[in-house]
Amino acid sequence: MAVNLKGRSFLTLMDFSVAEVRHLLDLSHELKAKKAKGVHGGLLKGKNIVLLFEKTSTRTRCAFEVAALDEGGHVTFLDSASSQMGKKESLEDSAKVLGRFFDGIEYRGFKQEVVEDLAKFSGVPVWNGLTDVDHPTQVLADFLTIEEHVAKPLKKVKLVFAGDIRNNMAYALMYGAAKTGMHFLGLGPRSLYPSEEILTRVREAARLTGAQIELSDDINAVQGADVIYTDVWASMGEEAQIPERVLLLTPYKVTMEMVQKTGNPDLIFLHCLPAFHDFETRLAKDMKDKGYDIREVTDEVFRSKHSVVFDQAENRMHTIKAIMVATL
Repeated sequence: MAVNLKGRSFLTLMDFSVAEVRHLLDLSHELKAKKAKGVHGGLLKGKNIVLLFEKTSTRTRCAFEVAALDEGGHVTFLDSASSQMGKKESLEDSAKVLGRFFDGIEYRGFKQEVVEDLAKFSGVPVWNGLTDVDHPTQVLADFLTIEEHVAKPLKKVKLVFAGDIRNNMAYALMYGAAKTGMHFLGLGPRSLYPSEEILTRVREAARLTGAQIELSDDINAVQGADVIYTDVWASMGEEAQIPERVLLLTPYKVTMEMVQKTGNPDLIFLHCLPAFHDFETRLAKDMKDKGYDIREVTDEVFRSKHSVVFDQAENRMHTIKAIMVATL
């Protein structure tokens, strides 16, 4: 049965069937191969796309802009200082206006309700570039990367997310695992486990695909992993929580010892970036001076043969292109 996603929004992977997720990944592989041959097309020719950013980004903005231009689309960028949305104008009114000007809307910000309301009122496809509780475009890039580097289907893969299992990246990976039949292990302190509401929803979806969704605070649970994934311990706006997070999450820092505990010489390491893997950034330096090591992964692992984080970063562009092409 052919998959047709034209006119659909991309707010969370939980909205998509197994076949639809597979279609997006297959299209991503196809478009990546096309770009590698130097072929630029017109699949988005005549399409106007607006990027709404309440949170800053490197990869998300660049991925959307380059992906659209590769296929003939035109992009307008608006940050919080460049629009009236939520200030002099209600979200509903802004959505209705933007839907008259543009063929598709990307939103990157805080509340999931915002991206949902944009989709509700704009009348055009809306794509979630990140919210506090989800990051679906990132997960597609992650799974594309796994398929390129792990010699087994996704439903045979064991992925360990180490750190704060309540953050948007952990949630999004759980959603993706449930839709692809993957074995997901959230590794972190019990005080940072997801809510029962989230777990119930994910495990209901997992029953349809045979996915395993597990949580553990025992480092030894990484045994047999194909992928170790981590994220920063405090997201944008959470810097005040760093001392507490360092105390809670230091035992779950991704180290070469953790990698070796997997028993898998072909294990790959993933990170959505940016990463604190050394002390070269201002925040890492400042926190080190205050006695806090905020590195969620050691430089040894980040720069090792296991790390494919820059392939992963590039794949944001290819999967985002697939999402726009499929829905427009």
